[in-house]
Amino acid sequence: MNTPPTPSVTIDRPRAVDRARWAALYQGYAQFYRVEMTSERLETVWRWINDPTHEVEALLARSGGSVLGLAHFRPFARPLRGETGMFLDDLFVDAQARGRGVGAALLQAVKQEAQRRGCTMVRWITADDNYRARTLYDQHAVRTTWITYDMAVPPKD
Repeated sequence: MNTPPTPSVTIDRPRAVDRARWAALYQGYAQFYRVEMTSERLETVWRWINDPTHEVEALLARSGGSVLGLAHFRPFARPLRGETGMFLDDLFVDAQARGRGVGAALLQAVKQEAQRRGCTMVRWITADDNYRARTLYDQHAVRTTWITYDMAVPPKD
């Protein structure tokens, strides 16, 4: 299926009026990864991305007055290289806007932000079976051979 490009995608920071639409997109992202999204989690992340002192930031993709996608990112240290990279934590595009350049526009905007800050690379992970997104990612980055691990940390007593 050929979908037409989304006209004039603009990328900018979230504003207070974007909260409901951002939340709907982020809930869609959580649903895709089968992660329960609570109102407390939404509030925490919304607070983070609107706090200029917090490391997590956000960009939103807009077209025709609608928010179509989001990207959450943060800098990270690369001690072995003595450099800083940019980590793309979350990228999500509304299902109706996929294949129209919205994801690519968000990737390019994160890359430009990384470049502006002197970061040497942008890194992200995705699920092995996230084929549609991987098709996009393969056009913008090189897949690595690294394997990730998650070590659970129990709550403090």
